[in-house]
Amino acid sequence: MQSILCFGDSNTWGLNPRDNSRFDDQTRWTGLLDNLLRPFGKRIIEEGLCGRTTQFHDWYRKNRCGLDAFPLLLESHSPLAGVVIMLGTNDCKTCFHASAEQIAEGVRQLVRQAKHAGVPEILVVSPIVLGHGVAQFDGEFNEDSVALSHRLKATYASVAAEEGCRFLAASDVAFPSLEDREHMNEDGHRALSEAVFRQLLAAQKEAPLKGELAAAG
Repeated sequence: MQSILCFGDSNTWGLNPRDNSRFDDQTRWTGLLDNLLRPFGKRIIEEGLCGRTTQFHDWYRKNRCGLDAFPLLLESHSPLAGVVIMLGTNDCKTCFHASAEQIAEGVRQLVRQAKHAGVPEILVVSPIVLGHGVAQFDGEFNEDSVALSHRLKATYASVAAEEGCRFLAASDVAFPSLEDREHMNEDGHRALSEAVFRQLLAAQKEAPLKGELAAAG
């Protein structure tokens, strides 16, 4: 059975916005995705961590930099049939003073790490947006963070196109909960799992064609 690594933050870990517990594996999107992919001979490896960034070091929370952790995970879980990268929400924290372009460059470096590890299929997912008023629930964000989160879709799409990766905007199918304006509820997890499944299934159907084109070239 082939393995696909899902690399993300608290929305991949499955944080329940009602009480900060963890959704079970039949609720969080990675678990639902695993169920959908099993009949196709693929399984999901969950690698979500609350507070994880693409490239920034959070001095209040250790081991949150994605660029530091990703190579180790790519090696320990190899061989991988694919990776799904969904990070960027935590990069919108006010302490990092980042632009959408800088955050997307962090994603580009993650993509290149996956390529260097020989991963054949890479899906870049821009995260859901932050909801207005998120600062009431998480003081590390403000309304500038909300505006920044809305700009990630375009910058991630550009990086994915330039790097030859598949792309999905999570914000097209899922939304932040009213409970904390930051994390998905059960409906969001279900919608995201189905959208990612469609992308991965399309990639699998295209793989034989890619092989034929490469052989012909």
